[in-house]
Amino acid sequence: MKTLSIEEQYTLWCENATDDADLIDELRSVAGNDEEIRDRFYRELAFGTGGLRGVLGAGCNRLNVYTIRRTTKGLVDYLAAHYDKATVAISYDSRVKSDVFAKESARVLAAAGVHVFIVPELAPTPVLSFMVRELGCQAGIMVTASHNPAKYNGYKCYGEDGGQMTEVAAGEVMDAIARHDMFEKTALLSFDEAVENGLVTVVGDDLMNAFLDRVQTQQIHKDVCAKAGLSVIYTPLHGAGNKPVRAIFDRIGLKTVTVVPEQELPNGNFPTAPYPNPEIRQSFECAMALAKTVPADLLLATDPDCDRVGIAVKDGDDFTLLSGNEVGCLLLNYILSSRNAEGTLPANPVAVSTIVSSKMTRAIAAKYGCEMRYVLTGFKYIGEQITALSDAGTPERYQLGFEESYGYLAGTHARDKDAVVASMLICEMASYYHLQGKSLLDVLSELYDEFGVYEHQMLNVMFEGEKGMYAMRDLMANLRADFPKQFGGKKTVRFSDYGARESLDVAIGEKTPITLPQSEVLVFDLEDNASVIVRPSGTEPKVKAYITATGKTREEAVALAEALKADAKALIEG
Repeated sequence: MKTLSIEEQYTLWCENATDDADLIDELRSVAGNDEEIRDRFYRELAFGTGGLRGVLGAGCNRLNVYTIRRTTKGLVDYLAAHYDKATVAISYDSRVKSDVFAKESARVLAAAGVHVFIVPELAPTPVLSFMVRELGCQAGIMVTASHNPAKYNGYKCYGEDGGQMTEVAAGEVMDAIARHDMFEKTALLSFDEAVENGLVTVVGDDLMNAFLDRVQTQQIHKDVCAKAGLSVIYTPLHGAGNKPVRAIFDRIGLKTVTVVPEQELPNGNFPTAPYPNPEIRQSFECAMALAKTVPADLLLATDPDCDRVGIAVKDGDDFTLLSGNEVGCLLLNYILSSRNAEGTLPANPVAVSTIVSSKMTRAIAAKYGCEMRYVLTGFKYIGEQITALSDAGTPERYQLGFEESYGYLAGTHARDKDAVVASMLICEMASYYHLQGKSLLDVLSELYDEFGVYEHQMLNVMFEGEKGMYAMRDLMANLRADFPKQFGGKKTVRFSDYGARESLDVAIGEKTPITLPQSEVLVFDLEDNASVIVRPSGTEPKVKAYITATGKTREEAVALAEALKADAKALIEG
């Protein structure tokens, strides 16, 4: 296949991208602007284990109906190579053109003879994972860019286990995509015709009800929500969580729930939350304003595709946001301690987290005889552990999986993080402690008294555009070639390179192999159980640094974390 220059690609798109008037208008608007044209065509959106994610717009480095169709054709080829007959589940969130891309994907699959099950309206990512498993599909597509700003959208591919595609499968799809021209002609039925001809099935309410039934099985104390009368303000941040989260609250007897009105309905422009990310305080501003007139014990926010959830806890006259690590540790402690007390904790329980998440989980798990497993970043790796337990005939051993980035899963109904089940358990947990006269802040303080204070902070440094891509590569190469010997006055005692899959004990100069899969992650373990972990984001043009500091007091841990973060920032920004 001939490689076209950027100018040739621009001309090709101007001549052929006629199915979407917005794309033609955009291409005309950048005529003569070399920088804008180059940014749209200097590369193709890369298909990886997270599928596609990119800015909406015209060009091969943008997400549009043409890049969606081409990607789906690659998925068709992959399915044909592995299955005699395949079905695919499709869901989508509230983002701009999510519904359009979902239906375009369905049209391409139907034209190739692949039967499609598609949701009737926007639905959370965990529902897509559940659909794949429940309906016996061979693949799934979720159209979402999770918590990214409004200019982004994405296309996530799932395997038949309901988890995001593995590196091997994603590589095969990527190779298949490359064999297709962007504008090759394909006979496509309209979406309505595909439905009428039985090639596409729109699933009914029974699918969502089945999902909620499975979520509800994860309740531990089934009457506490009704008894405690906890007051909750909830915001779906204009996304897919609105109906299912409220439905599960109603099922468990949580009645005092107020939804933030200006963020209730779907809106892919996110007018009240430019960064619809429950990790940041800005996402809670509308909820906090509402709390001035509507009393609340807890604020809860789910992101647009409802796979992540964040909370803020009443703290005097204000609210304190809890981090993903703090909520994960609270949930792990609540689940293990409650089941242990009730005699329902299975033999040899297992919990799973990631190498960048809090290691306080190790101490909590040990208290209850729970095996703590750590995997690479990406919930598919947590899903693989659940599947392994299920394949061994012991799925009941699985207790909880979580990532520090506000993703949690209890139960085996899905293989991706689930903000519906997490929202339910968080509110149940808060209600349980509320009946004891405690807030979640009180319980967290008790955990710190018992296990020591862990302070976790995150540093994000953006690397936009083509220059940024190369700058990120150079940064990681330089860190490997000459790794930092200290951060914040704490010596590096172990340097682990997950790209090279080896770990160096600095004091004795001894290297040991890393058994986890290869990944672009560098870990600097420091004195006093502190650490700095550096990795490029897999979905955004940025480098992340995960900071961990410990101390006898909160003040001591925070001061060390700030010092570590300052050194990491200087190192990454150069």
